[in-house]
Amino acid sequence: MGGVNNSKAAVIALVAMAVYATHDAVIKALGGEYPSHQILFFSQLLAFPLVAVILLSDRNEATLRPNRPGWVAVRSICVVIAGLCGFFAFSQLPMAQVYAILFATPLMVTVLSIPILGEKVGIHRWGAVIVGLTGVMIVLRPGQADLTAGHLAALVGAAASALASVIVRKLGTSERAVVLMLWPMLGNFVLTGGMLGLAYRPMPLGDLMLAGMISVLGLIGGFLVIRAYRTGEAAVVAPMQYSQIIWATIFGWFIFGEGLDAGTLIGTAIIIASGIYIVWREGSGGQSQNRPVIAARMRPETVTAPKSTLLQRLVPGRDQSSDPAEKPAADTSGADRR
Repeated sequence: MGGVNNSKAAVIALVAMAVYATHDAVIKALGGEYPSHQILFFSQLLAFPLVAVILLSDRNEATLRPNRPGWVAVRSICVVIAGLCGFFAFSQLPMAQVYAILFATPLMVTVLSIPILGEKVGIHRWGAVIVGLTGVMIVLRPGQADLTAGHLAALVGAAASALASVIVRKLGTSERAVVLMLWPMLGNFVLTGGMLGLAYRPMPLGDLMLAGMISVLGLIGGFLVIRAYRTGEAAVVAPMQYSQIIWATIFGWFIFGEGLDAGTLIGTAIIIASGIYIVWREGSGGQSQNRPVIAARMRPETVTAPKSTLLQRLVPGRDQSSDPAEKPAADTSGADRR
């Protein structure tokens, strides 16, 4: 890995998050006209040639059969669920509210890392998780505001994405990146393709092009995140995820006529603060090999925006030892507990 340039890395990460926010704004724009599963199906179908080129870049001669089929199947289901729920949530809720809930994904990763990875979470990170989840409750305001299917979808999507991230951490390098990318794609085609029989609306050429743009933007964002992590430190790059709330406010105000209410603003600030604190705690502990939140890359994973660590494995010339997300869970019997 070359020299560290945190300032440059932060700028690249900010651009990546702007691309991701545009990806989500297109989803929301189409979600007002078409069923979420239809948008997800066509966005991946139309981008498949580009995805196929990326998958074919893996020159290793090996079968596409998973080495650990159970975990790969669970992860694939989670990624498909995260995509469906995320697309639906953006079609139903203001962008800022969706982001506020999805920002809880790293908090869920921290919790799930305990039973799945054997991660030891200390009182500081537990406190941050509790504070962050309190922020989620402030955004949702149960009993004071109507909780809709969109809110439930965002919560389920965040949980599914968190579980998928932890499973990737558990699998380490035992599975090829092409396997971890291909199986969720196939699952998505089967599920969303079958759902077209339940609800379908013809799409003109312009909307089909927008659907294809969703996956293209997701891949561009992923490769920019790769560049950012190769340029700077993870503890600097990861918090740039939260800049999406700025874009959500801009897009929401000027395109979708959405406002940012006080509850969402306060809750989001609490969630962001707790997430940054967890990243700081993990990033400052040089002895610990289990750093699930930083390894989660912060951005929720879907079939149209695949996990950047999977894309990294398909990009030649990287130092795999530099990426903690690709290492199997280590024995932390003597590690720093945070």
